[in-house]
Amino acid sequence: MASRGSFYFVPLLLLLILLLASPPTAAASDSSKPGSGDAGNATAAAARLRPGKELLKYKRIRALLRKLNKPSLKTIKSPDGDIIDCVPSHLQPAFDHPKLKGQKILRPKNYNFTVTGSGSSRGGEVVVQAWHATGEACPEGTVPIRRTIEEDLLRASSLRRYGRKLVRRGARRDSTSSGHEHAVGYVNSEQYYGAKASVNVWSPRIGDPSEFSLSQIWVISGSFGNDLNTIEAGWQVSPELYGDSNPRFFTYWTTDAYQETGCYNHNCRGFVQTTNKVAIGAAITPESVYNGRQFDITLMLWKDPKHGHWWLELGSGLVVGYWPSYLFTHLARHANMVQFGGEVVNTRPSGSHTATQMGSGHFPSEGFDRAAYFRNLQVVDWDNNLIPASSLKLLADHPGCYDIQGGSNSYWGSYFYYGGPGRNVKCP
Repeated sequence: MASRGSFYFVPLLLLLILLLASPPTAAASDSSKPGSGDAGNATAAAARLRPGKELLKYKRIRALLRKLNKPSLKTIKSPDGDIIDCVPSHLQPAFDHPKLKGQKILRPKNYNFTVTGSGSSRGGEVVVQAWHATGEACPEGTVPIRRTIEEDLLRASSLRRYGRKLVRRGARRDSTSSGHEHAVGYVNSEQYYGAKASVNVWSPRIGDPSEFSLSQIWVISGSFGNDLNTIEAGWQVSPELYGDSNPRFFTYWTTDAYQETGCYNHNCRGFVQTTNKVAIGAAITPESVYNGRQFDITLMLWKDPKHGHWWLELGSGLVVGYWPSYLFTHLARHANMVQFGGEVVNTRPSGSHTATQMGSGHFPSEGFDRAAYFRNLQVVDWDNNLIPASSLKLLADHPGCYDIQGGSNSYWGSYFYYGGPGRNVKCP
């Protein structure tokens, strides 16, 4: 006759087996959905081995993938490993204002193509991304969106804040207390309704996987407290976010100083994409070569005076999409600052300054073909005119690590070189 201990032990053992067996069944039924694959099998295996915390994380990852990845009409596998989903426009995370379809976009009055400098990309070229090498394109009526996969989420330091910058409480553009360091040119003496510039593209070395290096335009309004509104666009290298060291076209926005609102790219509701030609978050190619050919991209952000939305243009005339006006508080009216330049995260690995590079990884004193640059710096005024960014101020938080030097001429207009190697003898 079985003892009382055995009587209770057998049902409990059966119950535990059933609990452990159920998650893999669900994962198998989900294998054809976006984001599934080897990483999903690895996560499911971890969940079987440690059913408590790992199982909860696995469920959260699957739920977030379902939220981020939308059904697509076509899938393109990029040579760099990215998966590009051609998602019907109305299914993208922030589809909004279908009544805008077919209406004329009101660019700045004196809008024209930016003159390109010697050795840089030619005017009129379409910005090329790695996935374009396949020769495939997304159909009309769809937008290309880089698929989020489980490896992306497993790298994230926080699932809740995936696709967002770290909270930077009390951080100003000239503060390094949050571990963010800058070399920027900025204007803040007027009301601004947009900005435009060209920046050359590099692949700076990242010293620690949790750090990033970016070059971008910031359109800013509000104080540098909890009500800060920003719109940001440029190129970025971020191993944690993208899983590699490729420079990628990116966007960002926030209305509360990076706390709870806003995100990168399409990682939340916000930016509405209108083109089927480029994918936000996808790699840019080619890159600039030290002592060789320079490749730059032109970015323009501006506020449509008719609808009040903030539009983004990449390259020569390619409108990417817009941030709806209702997202913002201060930027619903205008910006009070525009910044151009570089930013890195310095986590001080091993107690010393990071070796993460900014721009080309070389100081601005090395000049053209060697240092990173911004050129043809312009802003949009109250009357929707593109004008030179006058009274430009230059700021480098730590000039021994990353510096900036500016100038002006008839060919490049207002410009500056910026960047640096990070840790070196002048930056311990």
